Amino acid sequence: MTILVKGGCLCGAVRFSYKEKPLGRRACWCRTCQYMATGNASLSAFFRTETFVLSGPLASHVSTADSGATIRRRFSPDRGTPLFAEDLGQPGVMVVRVGALDDREIGGPESTIWTGSAPSWGRVDPAPPSCAAHPAGSCGTGRPFPG
Repeated sequence: MTILVKGGCLCGAVRFSYKEKPLGRRACWCRTCQYMATGNASLSAFFRTETFVLSGPLASHVSTADSGATIRRRFSPDRGTPLFAEDLGQPGVMVVRVGALDDREIGGPESTIWTGSAPSWGRVDPAPPSCAAHPAGSCGTGRPFPG
């Protein structure tokens, strides 16, 4: 199977790949994502973990998200580049930060969540479906995404 998606951290110590395209893509304006994205929304792509290949060390932090889900966020231990998040209650799906992808063009969001937490100057694209908080399901995409 051909590798379709590759990425890594700022210093290159961590590299990863997937042999499939993302299941979906989303922008998130929750306060935690704003911290990680230096004040903006974070952009994420969702992948099944079945074809995930990783090389290099990772550090992690486990916390409770605004949605109530237990999330493990993983990042480069050398430069702190945010790379992945996993909802520990929904195994089998990896949330990948679009900025870590070699080809960021595949990361355009299909939906936006937590728009109610965006600052007044935040730009929320009106085209894709959006939710003011955490969606109870697909947030208008027709496909459920993890927390």
